[in-house]
Amino acid sequence: MELNIFNIKGEDTGRKISLDETVFGIEPNDHAIYLDVKQYLANQRQGTHKTKGRSEVKGSRRKLGRQKGGGGARPGDIKSPVRVGGGTIFGPVPRDYGFKLNKKVKQLARKSALSYKAKENLITVVDQIEFDAPKTKDMIALTQNLKLADKKALIILANGNKNVYLSARNLAKVKVVTVSELNTYKVLDAKNLIITEEAVAAVEQTFKA
Repeated sequence: MELNIFNIKGEDTGRKISLDETVFGIEPNDHAIYLDVKQYLANQRQGTHKTKGRSEVKGSRRKLGRQKGGGGARPGDIKSPVRVGGGTIFGPVPRDYGFKLNKKVKQLARKSALSYKAKENLITVVDQIEFDAPKTKDMIALTQNLKLADKKALIILANGNKNVYLSARNLAKVKVVTVSELNTYKVLDAKNLIITEEAVAAVEQTFKA
């Protein structure tokens, strides 16, 4: 697949770039995508939820009534889970929600996500993205020049660029990542991908294996 290369002014440079079919043109595997996104979201969970059981609730262990003769069930102490203010039965406790996922499955998922974007013509290649200073208006101008101002866009850079990152920080629909930070969730969460020419080569080198 060949794509035109644009500059930050939205002008066609007259050059084209050929996307590697083994990265951007595979048959997408939906189950691999599901597993990778599930793992990513699970890793975002803090897992710090906690409720108190009957052994942790403040109160006396004294039995509140006599064993027999009360006309009802045998009463326990005030910390019993069946009483108001008592402990919680099988309540949540701190835990790690993360789980292991094979490297090849994650690799397949990311190539599948990129292939979906390529098939839907939602990838825009830019020769380079450089700003002299962090300015939000420069990032807005970039998205407008590429006719993506109203779209949720993910900008993919080969290496970190502080000015580009800070310029997009105040824009809700624009995110900036490097190739090393790229994952399935971020690719699918965005409507369009804006990727630099250098980043295309880095993506292909990273995911081709």
